[in-house]
Amino acid sequence: MDKFILWTVLMTVLLILLVLFFTFIPVGLWITAYFSGVKIKMTTLIGMRLRRVAPSRIVNPMIKATKAGLVLDIDGLEAHLLAGGNVNTLVDALIAAQRANIPLDFESAAAIDLAGRNVLEAVQVSVNPKVIETPIIAAVSKDGIEVMAKARVTVRANIERLVGGAGEETIIARVGEGIVTTVGSSNSHKDVLENPDSISETVLSKGLDSGTAFEILSIDIADVDVGRNIGAKLQMDQAEADKRIAEAKAEERRAMAVAKEQEMVAEVQAMKARVVEAEAEVPLALASALREGRMGVMDYYNMKNVLADTDMREAIAGTTDNKKKK
Repeated sequence: MDKFILWTVLMTVLLILLVLFFTFIPVGLWITAYFSGVKIKMTTLIGMRLRRVAPSRIVNPMIKATKAGLVLDIDGLEAHLLAGGNVNTLVDALIAAQRANIPLDFESAAAIDLAGRNVLEAVQVSVNPKVIETPIIAAVSKDGIEVMAKARVTVRANIERLVGGAGEETIIARVGEGIVTTVGSSNSHKDVLENPDSISETVLSKGLDSGTAFEILSIDIADVDVGRNIGAKLQMDQAEADKRIAEAKAEERRAMAVAKEQEMVAEVQAMKARVVEAEAEVPLALASALREGRMGVMDYYNMKNVLADTDMREAIAGTTDNKKKK
């Protein structure tokens, strides 16, 4: 009974050890690699486990590359994976480049992948050119008419400039700038409508793909439309602005005239006030002159007669003037 329990315990321990062994050491993957022509040591697979690298992510791409005739270093693939690269995409890109006779070595492909670009897509675009469609670009010719154009740019990836080269946004921006420059230098919008190829020729001659990750093959103007009359609108806006300036100046002059008139009215009222004040002092002065004997009673009556005569003459003169007006 004791021997049976001992054998049971030993078999259980052995089974556990075997499970741990086959779990930690990918024997099946090693056998698959061996019969696929990939020479890899068991210690290398164990080292990958210790470095927390899934061996299948290295061995399977290595098998694919070997079958395609590529000679790759397994340590280089592991280093690329540890650096954050995509080993499977990298190997697919190298195979596609080899099939298309595109010169692409492992180091260049790894640099492109680590730079954040899809190296497989870059190889595919290098083989099969890509069409980039620009948004509607508005420009104004010399006659003031707005011209709206849309272009399709056919590009091919430039493998040598993928690292550090500008992307599609730069291509679209440069093409838009070229369209605006070409339309703006045209004497009439009719010239652009009659010959839209002139836009493509001018834009292509500027070398817009320099410093980018692409090579521009062709620029085709897909659509050209006539927009607003910008020149007339600007003239109308200028006329409206001049009108408002003139109105403001006229209002300023009117306000100054009203202020001057009010100032003169105030001065006249002040003069009248002083006259009234002076006239109010006349009786006082007469009374003082009569009391002090500087003026006699007859002198006073003579003065009143003169004033009465003056009033009568003014009344007669006023009546005559009214008759003449009638």
